[in-house]
Amino acid sequence: MIRKKLGWQGILLLVLTNLASLGVLAWVLHDVQIAELWTEIKQMHWGWVAAAAVSDILVYVFQGWRWSILLRPVANIPMMRSVRAIYVGLYANEVLPFRTGEIIRCYLISRWGHLPFSVVLSSIAIERIFDGLWLVLYLSLVVQFVDLPRRIRDGGYFLILVVAILALLLGFIIAFQAKAKQLAARWNWGDKATVFIEDLQAMGGSRSFFLSWMASLPHLLAMTVPIYCVIRAYGLIGFTLWDAAVINVIVRLGTVVPGAPGNLGVYQGLIVFALLFFGIDQDVAKRFSVIVWGIVTLPLLIAGFVALSVTGFQLRDLQESASNQSDDHLK
Repeated sequence: MIRKKLGWQGILLLVLTNLASLGVLAWVLHDVQIAELWTEIKQMHWGWVAAAAVSDILVYVFQGWRWSILLRPVANIPMMRSVRAIYVGLYANEVLPFRTGEIIRCYLISRWGHLPFSVVLSSIAIERIFDGLWLVLYLSLVVQFVDLPRRIRDGGYFLILVVAILALLLGFIIAFQAKAKQLAARWNWGDKATVFIEDLQAMGGSRSFFLSWMASLPHLLAMTVPIYCVIRAYGLIGFTLWDAAVINVIVRLGTVVPGAPGNLGVYQGLIVFALLFFGIDQDVAKRFSVIVWGIVTLPLLIAGFVALSVTGFQLRDLQESASNQSDDHLK
């Protein structure tokens, strides 16, 4: 069954990404002393821990708000329904490979809003471009205050190039729909590309498109807050909100490519890399990476499980239905 769905290439990619993630996780956990880690957990400031958990939940409330605004020209999706779909998707991403939750949340909104699956997929594509645009601007601002490592700068330049190309493509489709359809007709997937262009035009030609782009800013900025709160809870000295913003940039850039479920291993490795840049002892950085991952992941699992329970679906059934819907769309 898995082979049929993924194909051999997909299985190979799944194995390699999970092996790489497990390798990073093994490196992070190698020198972590459980007793010392537990002592640090007990000594944390739990008011800041609570603030981190609440702020992490609000990140995805902002995302649900943005999604509802973006879809407004084609359907009136209540914000909390969008938030619920996002949390079900996040829960799926924590336990399933290849960020399957993205397809599952598309399926739920398509079902609840009586929308074509292609429209919802198009909205996800627009979200990614919005996130990329704001991340580029965010990175440009952060580097004015912090001298980032060369690898991060190079990654940022590459992101700028990719986002610029996607933004120009999106603008061309919205402004010149007829010409875009003519060009798409030359491709093997011309029919699918034409549907995608029409879906983008439906959302991109409205005032809600600009409003949803603006709503992407608080969504991105809010991602810095949980990291800063955990830093304060843990007691790392000398870190500012700007420093937390740098860590957020590193994590966002490093998790663009799908890894193991829940970014296990990759997330911890990126946190360690960021803290080493700030001169934090490697052992401390490793323990902190485990703690911050737990604090930002546990609320997602709880909220996602509750959201899934409210839908009345089983995760396996949702995965199967969403996968079938996606396969039908690509045929």
